[in-house]
Amino acid sequence: MRSLTATSCAAAMSAAALLLSGCSDPRGLRVAGPAVSPSPPAGPAEVTEPVYVSDAARRPLQRPASFELTGSVSLTGLHWSSWGDATAKATGGLSGAWCRPECGEQPYPVAVTLSGLLRQDGPKRREDRPAFYSSATLVSDRLSPQKAAELGRVSLHTPEF
Repeated sequence: MRSLTATSCAAAMSAAALLLSGCSDPRGLRVAGPAVSPSPPAGPAEVTEPVYVSDAARRPLQRPASFELTGSVSLTGLHWSSWGDATAKATGGLSGAWCRPECGEQPYPVAVTLSGLLRQDGPKRREDRPAFYSSATLVSDRLSPQKAAELGRVSLHTPEF
């Protein structure tokens, strides 16, 4: 019985060694063909420059999905098509106490353009200095003419550089 077990173990080890060494190349691992490029990340491209917009509480934000633009104007569901250039553009929803109850559950559709990019001065390279958008333009066909004029150009909080 002992010799049968020893023989079985030896045969199993030999088979394993043969399988493991049978597929190897004595020169080591070889890779042929062009290198595979990594897939680009899903979603919007990352901004490499520090560009921000400040919300009503003066917090710096990058590509916010939603934020309070002023104490009475909120933007939600924002989808940014551009960011970091002279202008940033998004579409989303617009609401505030001034349009309730109509826009309370279903915000007005809005096109947002941020502009007036102000960059901090200093010894750092230009692209390493933070910049803030200083103005917002909101366009929605659901706004009254008076509100459309008011939201046609909104001054944004920017830090003192």
